[in-house]
Amino acid sequence: MKTHLSAVPESKQALSFDNTEIAFKSKTDADLKQAYWLFKLISSNTLVRVGSPLANLALRIGLPIKGIIKKTIFHQFCGGQTIEDCEQAINSLAEYHVHTILDYSVEGEDIEADFDETCQEILRTIERAKHDPNIPFSVFKPTGLGRTELFEKVNNKEELSPSEEQEFERIKQRIDRICRSCYETNLLVLIDAEFSWTQDVFDDIAREMMQKYNRERAIVYNTYQLYRHDKLASLKADYYFAETAGFYLGAKLVRGAYMEIERERAEEKGYPSPIQPNKAASDRDFNAAIIFCLDHLDRIAFMAGTHNEESSNLLAEEMNKRAIQHSHSNIYFAQLLGMSDHLSFNLSEAGYNVAKYMPYGPIVSVMPYLIRRAQENTSVAGQTSRELSLITKEIKRRKQNR
Repeated sequence: MKTHLSAVPESKQALSFDNTEIAFKSKTDADLKQAYWLFKLISSNTLVRVGSPLANLALRIGLPIKGIIKKTIFHQFCGGQTIEDCEQAINSLAEYHVHTILDYSVEGEDIEADFDETCQEILRTIERAKHDPNIPFSVFKPTGLGRTELFEKVNNKEELSPSEEQEFERIKQRIDRICRSCYETNLLVLIDAEFSWTQDVFDDIAREMMQKYNRERAIVYNTYQLYRHDKLASLKADYYFAETAGFYLGAKLVRGAYMEIERERAEEKGYPSPIQPNKAASDRDFNAAIIFCLDHLDRIAFMAGTHNEESSNLLAEEMNKRAIQHSHSNIYFAQLLGMSDHLSFNLSEAGYNVAKYMPYGPIVSVMPYLIRRAQENTSVAGQTSRELSLITKEIKRRKQNR
């Protein structure tokens, strides 16, 4: 059976996300300098908007820019091209008691052979994680295992042809294989969220998997995007259903990643946008979801997937107020590799459970993910400037201490 890392002693110092010495202790001077120039580069909305698709095109037509991408944006946000490539990054995080979530980030496939290969690769991440307490989670995107067009039909409750019925059954079998493998190895598994026009079917599948595998503890986690105005209610409804049906709820709380696309599609097709009216509403629901999960910790295990300092502080402070052990197995913080190290490493130093999403895959195939990361950094207010200010502060601190 998989065991957790020995608990990190809970820090007696007040938690501070401004401590750059702790935040960047895993980074060399060269790493910091490279990160500085990368975030400086992607702080330009125009450059990201124009440069990202051009880089994608250049890769696909064979222009020799793969080496540049590998040494810059890929190095910052990805662990490597294969599981084996990720070993150094996994070990580096583990040295500071930060866990890894191996995230096979290949997107845009649309044939059965590709879906089978993605399933096999996810199973390989589970095999790699087995018996390794540094990798407590597996993760998958449902659209990596089946056609988006089919998910839309199922989501809209349209009639499927016999061949589509068989195709959908194969998708569910792939998902079940992953969840069953995690159950058998005592590994936790995160089902990532998708667009609203396919999300209902994934919520249904996630509940089915939780009913099947979360009888003794939460193994399967569904994702709740709180930038949607209906997802706090969904979380509560799923909890009460879990209570009635006798299983444990696994919940990953995020704000969300598809706001612009969701709003544009809603306007184009003439239906009410599922997105919150403003950021304050998203923040309110995200923080309310944290409190709800803490109030029902006997039946909910949850991950706060956030780069937001206020929400991270709220969860840490609430755990202290309620005398919940920092390393409680039902609570995790999570951030993306290459971002918000001031949260990840300071939380870990204080003894909280922290995991980093570590994307990996062939550079060409991972480009859609990398483009989203660049766009996210420019669209989230203050994200890039915050990263830059912290990196600058640490560079100055190191110079002064020499």
